[in-house]
Amino acid sequence: MFEGVRTVMVFADSPEASARWYGELLGVPVRVDVGDTGAVYAWVETGGVELGFHPADDARNPRGGSPVVYWNVADLDTVRERLLAAGCEHHRGPLAIEPGRRIAQLRDPFGTVIGIEGP
Repeated sequence: MFEGVRTVMVFADSPEASARWYGELLGVPVRVDVGDTGAVYAWVETGGVELGFHPADDARNPRGGSPVVYWNVADLDTVRERLLAAGCEHHRGPLAIEPGRRIAQLRDPFGTVIGIEGP
């Protein structure tokens, strides 16, 4: 029935700026589309998962109303420092959730909370 995650949608005040920041951080291309209403949508893809950025809409999909996307990383501390240096702010953690598994959350420069998970 379910074959895995394909796309995670994030609601952002500036979808294109958000996608470009992630594209640069991850070293992947950015796709941008302008809808019939002039709304801008943008995507990056990594590890077979598409991260889509949709315009925030306070009535239907406010920024921050998205699920927290967790990225699997080989070294949580190193990646956390890289994200902080790239403009993220500390949100919570790092927390040990089970032996050998830790998580941390950061707020990207656009206000979206993201998570990292790894040893």
